[in-house]
Amino acid sequence: MSARFVPNRPGINSLMKTPETGAEVRRIARRISVAAAGADGDFRTDAALGAMRWRAAVIGNYNWPKSGGLRGSRRALLSALDGGGE
Repeated sequence: MSARFVPNRPGINSLMKTPETGAEVRRIARRISVAAAGADGDFRTDAALGAMRWRAAVIGNYNWPKSGGLRGSRRALLSALDGGGE
């Protein structure tokens, strides 16, 4: 009989709250924001430690008319997500 994998949930949960994880989450959000802003956009980021883990958001577009409105903002974010995690 093979051994069954049992994840160490307390260990995983503690890793999701470390300052190093927070720095990585913020770095990736900033990278996505910069990539999206390359298309005449003005995106911002927000990150916070929640009860269970770090979370981040890319917020925008603050340059609405020049970026093509809703469709342009959505297109820029989706395009940035393709290369944001590299």
